[in-house]
Amino acid sequence: MKKFSQLALPYIIWAVLMLVLPMLLIALYSFTNQGNTIISFSFTLEHYGKFFTDKDFLLVLSRSLMIAVKTTLLCLMIGYPAAYVISRTGEKIQNFLILMITVPTWINMLVRTYAWIGLLSEGGLVQKICLWLGLGEVEFLYTEGAVLLGMVYNFVPFMILQIHSALCKMDGSLLEAAADLGANEVEAFKQVTLPLSLPGVINGITLVFLPAVSSFFIPKLLGGGQFFLIGNLIENQFITAGEWNFGSAISMIMAVIMMLLMMLVKKAESRNQAQEEEK
Repeated sequence: MKKFSQLALPYIIWAVLMLVLPMLLIALYSFTNQGNTIISFSFTLEHYGKFFTDKDFLLVLSRSLMIAVKTTLLCLMIGYPAAYVISRTGEKIQNFLILMITVPTWINMLVRTYAWIGLLSEGGLVQKICLWLGLGEVEFLYTEGAVLLGMVYNFVPFMILQIHSALCKMDGSLLEAAADLGANEVEAFKQVTLPLSLPGVINGITLVFLPAVSSFFIPKLLGGGQFFLIGNLIENQFITAGEWNFGSAISMIMAVIMMLLMMLVKKAESRNQAQEEEK
């Protein structure tokens, strides 16, 4: 036990320096006034009041949550069927398909998002395909659809991999038992496959929703600044406006929202496990 503690010490120090300390500094900035020194602090709730009393800031928050929800739902609608089909294939094909899904994630997310600018821009491949199909010159870039496309493209692998992992852990004999009891494929899916895959679905929702709600460079690049989300607002306060205290307050608000969502997800997962144990 002592040897384990010694081995874990470097990681604990790294976590404190890189995770805990920055969060404490952000929390401190959020409750202090602009221009405070390290020696003397003047605590205030002004920055939190500024955020919750300004309709524009609340609009940005609601827009960010809505786009994150849409992204999560689209990833789930695409990811579950894809994961289900992959899990039903042979081992070699399954490994190949999973590799094809993970290979794009090896490339930096910023580079992958930049690639979509060329594809969606005027005269790009997507517009040429639309012209060939007779749909006319459809504008894709700098729209909400482009932002959703970029987010779904970047985050859907996380959904697929989580659901696929849950489906692969499922005992195949349960489906055989369901068939022996007279259940058809649809009933077996509803009664066996879907409930057992819910932990993967919940994990996938968490891994998609949390980065989607705080993303800033995807809406900035594909939205052209027309879809100003909460991540862009935080970046703007730190980089452009120099309002570190207000930016820290917004960051803390988002951190609380994310922790509450994670608690709800964890509670839903615990309830699902309890129901499965009762069955």
